[in-house]
Amino acid sequence: MSENDRLFLITGATGKTGGGATRLLLERGHRVRALVHRNDERSQQLAAAGAEVVVADLHDLDAVTAAMPGVTSAYFCHPIRDGLVEATAYFAQAATDAGVHSVVNMSQISARADAGSHAAQQHWLCERLLDRTSLLTVHLRPTFFAEWLTMWWERRNGEGYLRLPFGEGRHAPIAAADQARVIAALLLDPERHDRAIYTLHGPAELDHHDIAHAIAATLGIPVHYEPIGIEEFASAMTTRGLPTHLVQHLSNVAVDYRNGIFAGTSDVVAQISGQPPVSVAQFVLENQGAFDTSGPNFVPRHPQ
Repeated sequence: MSENDRLFLITGATGKTGGGATRLLLERGHRVRALVHRNDERSQQLAAAGAEVVVADLHDLDAVTAAMPGVTSAYFCHPIRDGLVEATAYFAQAATDAGVHSVVNMSQISARADAGSHAAQQHWLCERLLDRTSLLTVHLRPTFFAEWLTMWWERRNGEGYLRLPFGEGRHAPIAAADQARVIAALLLDPERHDRAIYTLHGPAELDHHDIAHAIAATLGIPVHYEPIGIEEFASAMTTRGLPTHLVQHLSNVAVDYRNGIFAGTSDVVAQISGQPPVSVAQFVLENQGAFDTSGPNFVPRHPQ
């Protein structure tokens, strides 16, 4: 099969990592089938860029099966919602039946058999499920995305605040764009990575005081990290109407974070993608508009 004959299926194609991987593959002249949950402006932009857009639900076996014919390699990404095990089983069966060659699976750094988070435990289980197929399989376990900062950021009275339950724990924030480059590279060259598990990190391990300092230096405003308790964090998420599954997950990974599960650095991004990951300062500089207002999930300070 020639380079141009390959067809890549990207699930979650309107998301940060899936969308980025889709565009990279299209820019390099490859055929991409973008699986999306609904037809909207984001999916229309993918179609305009040259992708074949398919609307399907990962929890509908018939729809997933219909999206598979002709696919050479696929990226599988499921949101932090109920139904991951079912969706992975449907995807694995449909891909195997269609003769798909390889899959890049988006997992998470907290995935393990004894994880307190239901989602993290399910990710570990789904890794094992995919390992038992005939597909060439590689699992990605990123630490917290740099985009997380924009979601939980508060802009108040000309200053910035990060009120999060992570104590003095540390991690190296990884941008979605860097992950997209890794995903595209693995889809194009899966042979050397079969059954590999890669943790993905940014260039420097920081605590949230360091992160606040980096944001402040880039934006030119005071930025503060205020550690809060996990109960306050969970209560704020529940008040905002976030799903119970997500609240349970984030409450438990906050414990993992404090215990060092999210820490560390590696050269995986540079080695696989050929480009070093961006720093927090670079990410903030490239996304300044996202810090002009508060993010949708920030934890408000209660009046004294």
